[in-house]
Amino acid sequence: MAINTKKAAKPVGKYVHAKEAGDLVFLSGVGPRHPETNDIPVGIDAQTHATFSNVIAILEAADLSMSNVVDIMVFLTNMKDDFSKFNQIYSEYLEGFEVTRTTVEVGSLPTPILVEFKVVAHK
Repeated sequence: MAINTKKAAKPVGKYVHAKEAGDLVFLSGVGPRHPETNDIPVGIDAQTHATFSNVIAILEAADLSMSNVVDIMVFLTNMKDDFSKFNQIYSEYLEGFEVTRTTVEVGSLPTPILVEFKVVAHK
């Protein structure tokens, strides 16, 4: 079952926000663009918070929350400058949850953003 919401940034391509498959929900890549204005916040701090806001909105559309998340793949465009601050903010959102994570640096993302998540949640 496809999952979409107007409370998260629109996909930049022909794909859904998330897809339910059995007991799992797979979120498409989620970045920090604002759901209504499409604006991109400035800096890794604001972009990390905005990305989590979009993830939470998509999870809520699937009747889930951060407590259902089992894995997050993080894409950063500047690991050296942004990882420490990103990691600090990330830990605030995942406090008390046991989530696996992979973080990789990429040369660029589809829009001029610094961070993107690929999330898997369990129902």
